[in-house]
Amino acid sequence: MCTAATYHTKDFYFGRTLDYDFSYGEEVVVTPRKYVFRFRNVGNMECHYAMIGMAHMEEGCPLYYDAVNEKGLGMAGLNFVGNAYYRKVVNGENNVAAFELIPWILGQCATVKEAKVLLAGMNLTDECFSEKLPAAQLHWIIADCREAITVESVREGLLIYDNPAGVLANNPPFDEQMFQLNNYMNLSPEEPQNHFSEKLPLHTYSRGMGALGLPGDLSSQSRFVRAAFVKMNSVSGDSESESISQFFHILGSVEQQRGCCKVGEGKYEITIYTSCCNTDKGIYYYTTYENHQITAVDMYRENLDGSAPVCYPLIEGEQIKMQN
Repeated sequence: MCTAATYHTKDFYFGRTLDYDFSYGEEVVVTPRKYVFRFRNVGNMECHYAMIGMAHMEEGCPLYYDAVNEKGLGMAGLNFVGNAYYRKVVNGENNVAAFELIPWILGQCATVKEAKVLLAGMNLTDECFSEKLPAAQLHWIIADCREAITVESVREGLLIYDNPAGVLANNPPFDEQMFQLNNYMNLSPEEPQNHFSEKLPLHTYSRGMGALGLPGDLSSQSRFVRAAFVKMNSVSGDSESESISQFFHILGSVEQQRGCCKVGEGKYEITIYTSCCNTDKGIYYYTTYENHQITAVDMYRENLDGSAPVCYPLIEGEQIKMQN
């Protein structure tokens, strides 16, 4: 499954893990302003904000998993299996297919506030990109340097939640994920005090005992709690290197190792990639399961007034620096 997070130092950072048992051959893709997005029902978008993110290229079209546009707005889709519900096309409404949602929002919205307005008049449809690529069951986090929201299309309708934690995992629905944090309000980075009984001589015997009870399993709800705790208590310098290093440590708290989550005979869910984008500078950083070295792609080194996406295949294989 997946976990997404935001982080704010001097700049604003947005990223996610993608956890699955196989890859679609995703690449870092820069889509310039004049690439034509051909939407199924709302016409073509011939000029839009440039964006960078992780995408699967299909028939020359970037199908984004997560992306950030040149205005600093970030968006990621995470699996929401069993709860996502899309509708049929409705005449007179802005009918947007689930696979179109990221470019439709990032192409024309500079802020979360603008995205909320655009979402209010939208009907999210169940159309597939092709027969071999059925509509993925997703929900989304959208964030800028001021606020974050979660967007869920369910049977009750299109729901938009404020996301004060700036974190999203998979199931259950977001309001339930947030509610579960109430069960962990006793956690603290500080050493715990004895509230059990003043009649017992209880004491700490290890550092880190303030976090006793923090879930350590790989379920989506536990990953949400763990990522929220680490992110909300995270401390780092505000330089670029310190900020991105800390961000990867935040998401490192929820990464999945091969062998721990079996999904079929010989198949295991792993953290295929982890991303971190400086939304202010347009630099997209990533690591992969087999390559822990941080790799970066700067969207502003490309011609953002071009018309063709620029793709960078992921660098696989450990990059080990020999010191002697």
